[in-house]
Amino acid sequence: MLIKHYLLSYAILSMLALAPAMASAFEHDRFNRLLSEHVVPINGGVSTEVDYRALLEARPELQTYLDELAGVSRENFDRWPEDEQLAFLINAYNAWTLELILTEYPDLDSIRDLGWLFQSPWKRDFVDLLGEERSLDNIEHDLIRGSGRYNEPRIHFAVNCASIGCPALRAEAYTADQLDTQLEEQTRWFLADRSRNRLDGSDLEVSSIFDWYREDFEAGWRGESTLAGFLTLYADDLGLSDDEVSQLTDGDIDIEFLDYDWSLNDLN
Repeated sequence: MLIKHYLLSYAILSMLALAPAMASAFEHDRFNRLLSEHVVPINGGVSTEVDYRALLEARPELQTYLDELAGVSRENFDRWPEDEQLAFLINAYNAWTLELILTEYPDLDSIRDLGWLFQSPWKRDFVDLLGEERSLDNIEHDLIRGSGRYNEPRIHFAVNCASIGCPALRAEAYTADQLDTQLEEQTRWFLADRSRNRLDGSDLEVSSIFDWYREDFEAGWRGESTLAGFLTLYADDLGLSDDEVSQLTDGDIDIEFLDYDWSLNDLN
């Protein structure tokens, strides 16, 4: 009887010890609600618009979420699993981008209106994150791309620049347990959007994102070291036949980059 009692106590204590590790390191529920209420799918769901006018009324809730993000120390962040870290950074980038738009909304037509002659909006230090005042560029290019931790090209379809040319702002927050599924969906939706990626005769016209961040798509993710190779992974979404995939692989289909639409992704 004593042995059974000991084993039961040991099991309970073990479960209690594991509970913090099993729980999410950071809850994004507040941001998830804001996104679900203010992001509207369009074009069959492959892109979205944001109801900034309504979001402006909910700005205090967004700012509370930003304060919660700011409360995370770099020391604690570094102890999290990589998926937890990456979901946190993507959400932070998107939330702070929304906040930046709201600082001047409705008196702007593009996020680029929020920069000035010698500094783009992405280089402004206004983000309180991981114990430092940072810029959006710092989150994307240093913490995510430059950290060497993630090697994840699909983040380019998740971080959102509040523009029509961008991949869709997802209508839910990213979470560690769903991150791979969410990133894969974002990638497929973006490549299925014919306003941003399409085959035109012997040219495959794709978003300028693939030009700007080409090195990320050629860094060996899923064994692919060329942009053409990355794109063939999503041939079905691009609407490519088997013959067209072979032509793309052989270099018989040229990859061209479309102009980027920087207009605000505001709900029409």
